[in-house]
Amino acid sequence: MNILTFDVEEWFHLLDNDSTRSEEQWKKYEVRIHENIDRIFQILDDTDTKATFFIIGWIAKTYPEIVKRIAERYEIGSHTMTHQLVWQQTSKEFRQDVESSIKLLQDLTGQPIKYFRAPGFSIRESEYWAFEILHDLGIEVDCSIFPAHHAHGGMPSYGKGQPAIIDVNGKRIKEFPISTRKVNNTHIIYSGGGYFRLFPYWLIRKWAHEDSDYLLSYIHPRDLDAGQPMIKELSASRKFKSYIGLKGAEAKLRRFLSDFRFSDLSSAVSIYDWDTAPVIKLV
Repeated sequence: MNILTFDVEEWFHLLDNDSTRSEEQWKKYEVRIHENIDRIFQILDDTDTKATFFIIGWIAKTYPEIVKRIAERYEIGSHTMTHQLVWQQTSKEFRQDVESSIKLLQDLTGQPIKYFRAPGFSIRESEYWAFEILHDLGIEVDCSIFPAHHAHGGMPSYGKGQPAIIDVNGKRIKEFPISTRKVNNTHIIYSGGGYFRLFPYWLIRKWAHEDSDYLLSYIHPRDLDAGQPMIKELSASRKFKSYIGLKGAEAKLRRFLSDFRFSDLSSAVSIYDWDTAPVIKLV
């Protein structure tokens, strides 16, 4: 089961960087989201691939036409309103942020929003309350868990990276965690983001074949944008991680989607046997 998702952000929506943290700062950067969404549409058309798009509410508020274009062709979910890490918010702030994004996306599309992903996979064991809030807001499927230690969050207690049911005080949500691979005692995401751009395709293809039972991939529009400017305030390591492999990323993704058949979340939900899924209780 291979699932393809996109996190719809602008090229400057980088976490843990003071110069790209607030809405006021975002106004000063070049707009590139339109051409990047066009690029993604063309890739999906050419490879006949379905995908789920997690959209930042700020994108929807600033460029509502983008949301409408995506929703005409693909299913969408919330990626919060302001792209902040969950553990940097109170439960009240998180509820307000997610609720506003869901309402905006539903108003623009006329469709219920059932899917969610937290920025940076930043729901940890200590933020178990986030799942209660998501459940209350109508979210049925979450893709926020990194099932190991991670810089922005991580939930090692989740165990094996496979679909499961999250249970918090009797409130249940279906979970599709991001797929990881352990390299030198570090868990990484090879099917999207910086490591997808960094690693040679033969290695990505090998690992994907080995993970054929379950593979969840995620891509940012910026991952495919070789012409994006460089944010000068980033550290040397962050510049490397953010800009390595951009020139070859589109061709690599096209090969990936040609060599493997990917589906969207609704297709995965429908074929998975939830009666056999592990139940993970968080308290």
